[in-house]
Amino acid sequence: MIFHSNKQFTLYNGDSKQILPTLAENSIDSIVTDPPYELGFMGKSWDSTGVANDVNLWKEVLRVLKPGGHLLSFGGSRTYHRMAVAIEDAGFEIRDQIMWVYGSGFPKSLNISKAIDKAAGAEREVVGTRIAPDIRGGNFNATVTNPNHEINITAPATAEAKQWQGWGTALKPAHEPIVLARKPVEGTVANNVLTYGVGGINIDGTRVGSEGGTFKASKPEGISNGIYGEGINGKVDIGELNSGRFPANFIHDGSDEVVQLFPNTMPSKAAPRKGTNPNPMDWGNERADGNIIKGHNDLGGSAARFFYCAKTNKRDRNEGLGGFENKVASGMQGRADGSIGSITYNKNHHPTVKPTDLMQYLCRLITPPNGTILDPFLGSGSTGKAAMYEGFNFVGIELTEEYLPIAKARIEFALANLDEKLF
Repeated sequence: MIFHSNKQFTLYNGDSKQILPTLAENSIDSIVTDPPYELGFMGKSWDSTGVANDVNLWKEVLRVLKPGGHLLSFGGSRTYHRMAVAIEDAGFEIRDQIMWVYGSGFPKSLNISKAIDKAAGAEREVVGTRIAPDIRGGNFNATVTNPNHEINITAPATAEAKQWQGWGTALKPAHEPIVLARKPVEGTVANNVLTYGVGGINIDGTRVGSEGGTFKASKPEGISNGIYGEGINGKVDIGELNSGRFPANFIHDGSDEVVQLFPNTMPSKAAPRKGTNPNPMDWGNERADGNIIKGHNDLGGSAARFFYCAKTNKRDRNEGLGGFENKVASGMQGRADGSIGSITYNKNHHPTVKPTDLMQYLCRLITPPNGTILDPFLGSGSTGKAAMYEGFNFVGIELTEEYLPIAKARIEFALANLDEKLF
């Protein structure tokens, strides 16, 4: 059923498999979504239904998407392959995989040494403690009743536990893959774009960086080859390029952990794009085929600058939720091995909120101007919030009723603050 509707966005409460068939065929320009990863994350029932791997679900997504329309869907590193195969089996073309790489996150790892002692009924000796924060309200200065809590550090009790001290069962998560898929075009891409308004990706709208650069361009109209001016000793004007780098299938969050993985590189120089040019005397200017030579200069530094950095806004999660109650959003309490970690409380208590800046970039990558974006797994509304900032229309579907008021408030916040866009 419809939870809320106006001219900019519509939110549905219900199962996507039931609501998608009610939407018109070929009515959606793009899909940007973050479905369940089917991991049973934090014991949430919605993360273990199998819906993300359901071919019939993705067939309905394909039906409502216009021919040539693109889909971007997040997946978990362990379960992505099943989702991607289901999307492909539904009729989509898999075009690429984008890697979203970040520094935050914790491993859901079993402490094998503790598990062995627990199975043996052996009591471990407490050899120290550490402090884990109990964060309430994020950065909104909410009342903190228990600012910290102590966690015992214990030593192995049995010989077997000592042998397996330091062993676990999982790596720290540091990336999430995103499938980039497209509904098959009708005829050629050019014909499809002219017919349906979709079929390509917005390269110039998602270029990386704004350092710009320079190119040699002679001032006299059309009489210079742009390299030596009006002759070997001729005058040459310097033109400015502000296009940025070509978008890549790698996105990072700019965290220290991620940036440290990249080497420092020398400055990069602007270089005209080579290729056939009917008028070589315009080299460096707008070409006769409509293309503009791309390039840029920079001062060098971390190679991380070659990729888009989706910076997390610390206010982002809770913006627009002033009257909402703080609830547990994440934490490692109650794990099978008895360990306890940080507990985070937020007004937006959805456990898998994506940065709006990242979602804006993804929306802009595959959605035409004034297009309509569908998210069949709305969650707390990050895609909808991003769609509003980018000037798109939005349709969202969410099964869990308690998240819909949060999504609506966050999307309405974006509409009320369009002059404060995050990009």
